[in-house]
Amino acid sequence: MIQEFQLRVLPEVAADSDNLRRYLADEKGLALGALKGVRILRRSIDARQRTIYVNLKVRAYVNELPADDAYTPVDYPYVGDRPQVIVVGAGPGGLFAALRLIELGYRPVVLERGKNVHDRKRDLAAISRTQVVDPESNYCFGEGGAGAYSDGKLYTRSKKRGNTDKILNVFCQHGASAAILADAHPHIGTDRLPQVIEAMRNTIIRCGGEVHFQTRMTRLIVQHAGAETQKVTGVEAQQTMNCELRAMNFFGPVILATGHSARDVYRYLAEARIEIEPKGIAVGVRLEHPAHLIDQIQYHRREGRGRWLPAAEYSFVTQADDRGVYSFCMCPGGFVIPAATGPEQIVVNGMSPASRGTQWSNSGMVVEVRPEDVPPFLSPLEGKHDSFEEEAARGLQMLLFQEQLERLCWQQGNMRQTAPAQRMADFVNGRLSADLPRASYAPGLVASPLHFWLPKPIVSRLQQAFLQFGRQAHGFLTNEAAMIAVETRTSSPVRIVRDPLTLQHVRLEGLFPCGEGAGYAGGIVSAGVDGERCAEMCVKYMQSR
Repeated sequence: MIQEFQLRVLPEVAADSDNLRRYLADEKGLALGALKGVRILRRSIDARQRTIYVNLKVRAYVNELPADDAYTPVDYPYVGDRPQVIVVGAGPGGLFAALRLIELGYRPVVLERGKNVHDRKRDLAAISRTQVVDPESNYCFGEGGAGAYSDGKLYTRSKKRGNTDKILNVFCQHGASAAILADAHPHIGTDRLPQVIEAMRNTIIRCGGEVHFQTRMTRLIVQHAGAETQKVTGVEAQQTMNCELRAMNFFGPVILATGHSARDVYRYLAEARIEIEPKGIAVGVRLEHPAHLIDQIQYHRREGRGRWLPAAEYSFVTQADDRGVYSFCMCPGGFVIPAATGPEQIVVNGMSPASRGTQWSNSGMVVEVRPEDVPPFLSPLEGKHDSFEEEAARGLQMLLFQEQLERLCWQQGNMRQTAPAQRMADFVNGRLSADLPRASYAPGLVASPLHFWLPKPIVSRLQQAFLQFGRQAHGFLTNEAAMIAVETRTSSPVRIVRDPLTLQHVRLEGLFPCGEGAGYAGGIVSAGVDGERCAEMCVKYMQSR
């Protein structure tokens, strides 16, 4: 017999399978010997009161062995002899588009400008050692996209875009822990996600698809299909092999999933007069506290998390001068990382290993910026772009704002990857920090008056928000926390305009803008969902021809 129960238990019960079995047997009047297994279906922590509880939904197997059905596997057929679709980008949008194409009987050809997930790791390590960023292999470009080495959080459970449970199941099928199906805030971890991504790539190749690394799309191949209609029939690309460039063409409809930092793609689209539009973003800093302090604040006890609880998370949001200010991509027990994609940039992001066991916890603290905000925001920045009006007319003003802020940060960071930083309370009080706390950011920090050189509307809104967050969580506003600049890559600064029903570009048949880089997703799961939807619409398009 299988029964399901809702439980509210202490952390030491939830964390130990034997304790949980004994508790369930006592609480529900079951014979312990008859209870052959317990599977956790949902798990969340309630730390609102002094006594902390874990809410569980469990499935109990009474007098029968647990079924091997922790996740539902997907059948991927061989498609080597089927019509092909070009997928540009091997981030979550592109990978899930490719897998869904296989599931539907079509052959994906995946083009990724960066390196495979293991070779990419060496380039990431070199950033701290050499202070140089490889523009084609970094924390944003390469197999797995921006999420592969920047945390692997899977927080989206909204059903409004599609089936998020399917995305989590596919991750489990390729090696992720089945715990992601139960946790309220599922997380694979930066140390484990690369192996999952590699397994997904192997599925694509085993089923007859192709994956080409170090292969960058340079332009779309467009044919006239009528008086007012144009059709995308493939892409031109450059492949870098052994330091030599090789021109290649790939033919088929195109799912364009290039990620939120492919600025050369946005500029190409603008120059080719392929419809794009500016999109609101959020910019700010990475705020890093000692993990033990966040544990104490969130769990309301001096010992912090103790033995049985995970590193504590937090989420803050407020309004300041009619714009949202909020925490973003919170990484308990994690690191702050250098996420620039080219020279003369400093960009920071956060990540956590699966254990979430470091001595620091960080999050983005960002301010909403809309396209209409940008001209006054730009005015304090050095070296204002002479052709701002021209760029704005092409839909690139938010991209330009990101670039200028990242360059200014690089100048403040001694023109290296050493990031400018300031203690949190000093920032709120407009004081230069004489020194900085020990931090996780490997390239190093330099004390800098962020309150002076960041755009004033950003500074003012962050200061107001920090005062409010400090009132909400006593001890949060502290000089033990470091603000590390600058966080700008929260989402795409551009939206590639597509039809909401067909998901094709509004003017170009056969082009399916996809995922976070196209402006239609935010994070790993939502990008994966959008990749699947684009694959489905692409198949419908091919079947109708």
